[in-house]
Amino acid sequence: MNQVYGKLMGCYESVKEKLPFRPKVALVLGSGLGDYGDHFSVEGAIDYHDIEGFPVSTVAGHKGRFLFAHIEGVPVVMMQGRVHYYEGYSMTDVVLPIRLMRLMGSEILFLTNAAGGVNYKFRAGDFMMITDQIASFVPSPLIGPNIEELGVRFCDMSQVYQKELQDIIRKTARELEIPIQEGVYVQLAGPAYETPAEVRMVRALGGDAVGMSTACEAIAASHMQMKVCGISCISNLACGMTDTPLSHEEVNEMAERTAPLFRKLVTGIISHMG
Repeated sequence: MNQVYGKLMGCYESVKEKLPFRPKVALVLGSGLGDYGDHFSVEGAIDYHDIEGFPVSTVAGHKGRFLFAHIEGVPVVMMQGRVHYYEGYSMTDVVLPIRLMRLMGSEILFLTNAAGGVNYKFRAGDFMMITDQIASFVPSPLIGPNIEELGVRFCDMSQVYQKELQDIIRKTARELEIPIQEGVYVQLAGPAYETPAEVRMVRALGGDAVGMSTACEAIAASHMQMKVCGISCISNLACGMTDTPLSHEEVNEMAERTAPLFRKLVTGIISHMG
């Protein structure tokens, strides 16, 4: 058996009896949304430490567990704390949680994150619906022998972020009167923030927001035929666009400040996914 697939199936075997229901939506909670699950009646929780071989986040503020709840009647599994490539994990470990949530039954992957704004029309605190992505600066999670049980060798990436789900996000934002930007998300390796020259490069390539996660997760989900959507909270303008040096504290502070509105938007979107 393929080693990566064997590890994934080992993780699934250790959680399948603990699943309270079959989720439809897999929600990855980015910075600022860590306590999102606390606002719902949680029907089950699985700590990452209790899953043998499962990667555990080392980033401060990232809890490590799956939460299960019905949000507006929709069965959802929430990933409370993601792992990142810059933490030293292999890319297959980084996307293992996404693949595991697919095996749990999830059909839709809803990605959220905090990102740096590269588009000069953006402001800190904006929300950006991801319409496309650039993941060329980090290794693909599909490198290596293809896992036929998960998907085809050369998976189509012409519409990673489903237009149907984008329409739901636009409709929900209008209903809630929450302004939302749209743009291309670029994943870089991190953990250092980008230099001004790298930010100019990202902008020249057509990027609107830059971060250190998300795009690799969307690739793994697309490989497994999941429908994908994503929203970035623009926590700051990227390096070189203002005179203020960047810090993790600044990113977390803005993410926390926008969290109540972000929660409202995410909940509204999920309500239309039932």
